[in-house]
Amino acid sequence: MLKIKDKLIVALDVDTLKKAKYFVDLLYPEVRLFKIGSQLFTACGPEAIKMVSNKGARVFLDLKFHDIPHTVYLSIGTGAACSINIMSPSAETKTRVEDTVMGPVFMMTVHTKGGRAMLEGAARAAKEKANELKIVKPYIVGVTRLTSDEEAPDTLQEVINAAKLAQDAGLDGVVCSAHEAEAVRKECGRDFIIVTPGIRLNGAQKDDQRRVTTAQEAIKAGSDFLVVGRPILEAKDPLKAVKEIIGSL
Repeated sequence: MLKIKDKLIVALDVDTLKKAKYFVDLLYPEVRLFKIGSQLFTACGPEAIKMVSNKGARVFLDLKFHDIPHTVYLSIGTGAACSINIMSPSAETKTRVEDTVMGPVFMMTVHTKGGRAMLEGAARAAKEKANELKIVKPYIVGVTRLTSDEEAPDTLQEVINAAKLAQDAGLDGVVCSAHEAEAVRKECGRDFIIVTPGIRLNGAQKDDQRRVTTAQEAIKAGSDFLVVGRPILEAKDPLKAVKEIIGSL
């Protein structure tokens, strides 16, 4: 059972390592999970993961891999390997290589539109690389439909179909809006992970998001993890915003 604060993932959607470190230093340990997406990873690469790890937090690596199965297989393996390669146990920890350790990459994304073969390759790569390196396997979750997309008559069924495909292919869960979370939970069961972005505080601007909800609504709908970016990063007091979100749960 996750603690309430462990359900919150703060999106480090910034363009420099300095900015990312500012938010990690400010918000940890109130926040223990941080999302590294395309913007920060393109700018800083694995150094961003190392920075979060050195603080003691963990990473949701959100790169939405979508390519031919072989390329995604290798990319997921590299992402899992990144977890162990940047770890440098201190003399105090006495971590032995034969022990299974928990790397900083907690979860990674692929896009469900890549198809069954690609998704199966991603699931297999995570398991094989984790076994090889004797690390805890990162969760692999499939992006269904972006929360910036407009609601359409077929959105719910499209997301359900994508979730069932992801589950059948061996993924650990999906990324979807809270609008679909309840239906996905019903179709895929309690152990299937649901990650929900597009979380906004009451009365906050939607920005470029469309299918948004509050944190409380998302948890009630069945979401396991909530990804929050701008409502925290752009707040006058980001730590206060974090505590407000956690408190609402």
